[in-house]
Amino acid sequence: MKPVRDPFAVTHRFTATLFHTGGKGGWTFAPLPKSLKLPVTGSWGMTPVVASVDGKTWKTTIWNDTKSGSQFLPVPKKIRGSKGDGDKVAVELRMDRERILGPVHPLE
Repeated sequence: MKPVRDPFAVTHRFTATLFHTGGKGGWTFAPLPKSLKLPVTGSWGMTPVVASVDGKTWKTTIWNDTKSGSQFLPVPKKIRGSKGDGDKVAVELRMDRERILGPVHPLE
């Protein structure tokens, strides 16, 4: 029997092209590759993750579009800096064990 990999120990790395939803107050996203499907583990179809974009790390959630089956990483201005619509970014993601399962006991 093949051993099961711990999904929280896996870091996914890829390059994405940012896109902006338009309008004042619109969001900027990095789409996840179609080959990467993180499971929905949070409310409203979101998945808590620890993300890095161009080396800047923060906790956030992946947004899931149920119509297209696509997943998107919202990238705030304080993380992306001067980058915006059409710019490429290096992304690293891992599922956030603590926000999904709760804190780990220090003796475990």
